[in-house]
Amino acid sequence: MAFKKLLASLGAGGASVETVLTEVNVVPGGVVQGEVRIQGGSVAQEIQGLSVGLQAKVEVESGDQEYKQDIEFTKVRLGGAFELQAGAAHNVPFGLEIPWETPVTMIDGQSLRGMHIGVSTELAIARAVDSSDLDPVNVHPLPAQKALLDAFIQLGFRFKSADMERGHIRGRGRSCRSTRRSSSSRRRSTAG
Repeated sequence: MAFKKLLASLGAGGASVETVLTEVNVVPGGVVQGEVRIQGGSVAQEIQGLSVGLQAKVEVESGDQEYKQDIEFTKVRLGGAFELQAGAAHNVPFGLEIPWETPVTMIDGQSLRGMHIGVSTELAIARAVDSSDLDPVNVHPLPAQKALLDAFIQLGFRFKSADMERGHIRGRGRSCRSTRRSSSSRRRSTAG
C-alpha cells in the first residue's frame, strides 16, 4: 500500500482529470460550458481544489530575447478540498466566462496561426503531482469586430500573421495579461 501511495504521489496511478467542452467555439463576453471528469487512482488522495481557467501562449520580450510562455489570464475555482477515494469518479459541470478582451483566434473558419487559447483545468492534489488538462477553444470575433475585419478585406488587405504578447490592460487589474498584435499585407493591383 505504501508503494502505491508513493507512485500516486509521483503521478503514476494517481487521480486524473479530463475536461470535456460542450462547444469549443466561443466569442468574447460569452461562456464556454463543459464538464470536468475526475477519476480516482489506485489509492485514496486528498484533493486541495479544482479550478478551470483560460490560458494563452504569449511572446515575452526580455532585453534582446524573445521566448514563448503559457499565461493563465482568468481562473475560477470550482471546488474545495475533499478526499477522492480510489477508483471513484466525479463529474463537475462548469461555465467559464470569456473576458471581453480575449483575443480572436479564428476568422471565417480559419485558425489564426500563432494565436492559441485553451481551457486549462487543474486538480490540486496534496503531497503529489497535480493533474491537469488543456483543451483548445476557438475564439470568434463579435459582429462589430467581424464587420471591421470584413471592411479591411474589402479594401484589399489580407491576414498575414498574428501573435500575442505579454502585457496587461489598464483598469483591468491582472485579469488579462495578454495583448494581441497582428500584421497584414495589402494586395496591390496594377492597371495597365
